[in-house]
Amino acid sequence: MPSRSQGSAAEKVKNPLLSGHLGATLVESVTPGWVDDPDVENMTTSFDRAIAELVPVLYPDLLYRLNAAREPVYPAFAAKVRPTQFTPGVVKGSGTMAPADWMVRWAEGIEPSPPNLTLLDLLGGGGDTGSRTFRFHIPQYLTRRAKDWADRGYKETLVDWPSLNARSKFSGDDQRAAFKNWEDITSLHSPPKGIAENIQRRELLRRVFMKVIHENKLDMLIQLHTALPPGKIGLAPEPVVNNRIISYPFGPNAGITEILIPAGYVRTAYDPKFELATDANGRKFYRSVTGTVPTEIPAPGLPFSINFLVEPGMEHLALKAATAYQAASQWRVPPPMFPSLSGEP
Repeated sequence: MPSRSQGSAAEKVKNPLLSGHLGATLVESVTPGWVDDPDVENMTTSFDRAIAELVPVLYPDLLYRLNAAREPVYPAFAAKVRPTQFTPGVVKGSGTMAPADWMVRWAEGIEPSPPNLTLLDLLGGGGDTGSRTFRFHIPQYLTRRAKDWADRGYKETLVDWPSLNARSKFSGDDQRAAFKNWEDITSLHSPPKGIAENIQRRELLRRVFMKVIHENKLDMLIQLHTALPPGKIGLAPEPVVNNRIISYPFGPNAGITEILIPAGYVRTAYDPKFELATDANGRKFYRSVTGTVPTEIPAPGLPFSINFLVEPGMEHLALKAATAYQAASQWRVPPPMFPSLSGEP
C-alpha cells in the first residue's frame, strides 16, 4: 500500500530542491490517467509514445500476453483486433482490425495505448514470466558436487531440491517460501520464451530510454526509486499488483547507469503477509498479499531514494547531479553504529 508520507515527501523533492535550489530545468513524461503537473513542461516524446513506436518493431509479443486466467493482459487491444491466436490453443479478439494494422495506428498516435500498459510492463512481472533456469542449475550443481565426492569415496545425500530444502536453515519465511516454490516447479518450459524474452525486453527497454533522452535532448532522467516502504527483512515482500513493485530497477534491466540518492523518510508502513495459493495449472505456491494495518516507524523512519539515470558514456553527469543533490538535501543520516568519520560533515 503506498505511503502518504512517502508520496508527499517525494513531491517536495521535485520542484523546490531540483529546480529551485539546484537550478535544473525539469520536464515530465505524462501517462494517460496520471495527473499532469501544471508547473512542469511536458516532454515532446513521452515514455508512452516511445513504447507505442517501438513495441510493434521490437517486441509485439508484449501485446499478446495472457494472465493466469488465460485472458488478455491488455483487453483494450483484444477488443480492437479480430479473433487471433494469442498463444497456441487460445484465440482472443472481438474487433475487426488485423493486429498489424492496429499496431500501425498505435505507433502513429491514431489508436491510444492500452490504459494498463506502462513503462513498468517492460520490466516483466516476475514469477512465471521469467526464466526457470534456477530450477535447473541448482540440481545440476548438486549432482556434479555429489559425483565429485563419490569419486573421492564419500556419499553425499544433498543431491536435489527436496534434500536442499530439508537441510537448509532459512533466515526468514520469504526465503523458505521462495525455495519451496522452486522445488515444486516440474517443467523448465516457461511461456512465452524465458531467457530469450528477457533479452528481447531488455533491448526494448534500453531503446525506449534512449529515445526519450535523445528526442527530448535531456541530460538525464530522474525518478522515484520506489513508492512503497519495503517489507520486514525475512518476512513477506510487498506483492506485485498491476506491475506495482517494491522498486523499479530500470537501470540494471536496461543496461544503463543508475545512481540512487536518499530523498526522504517514511514514517508509516503496511506490512504484507504470506498466503497459500493455486496457479492455473493446479500447483500450490506461496504468495504475499498487501497489508492493511498501519505500522508507525520511529524517527527518522525508513529511507527512500530517487534515481539519476543517464545513457552509457554520460556517467559523469549522473555523478555530478547526484553529488550536488545529496549535498544540498542533507537527507542522509549516518547509522548510529557507523557515524561520520572525523573531519567529515
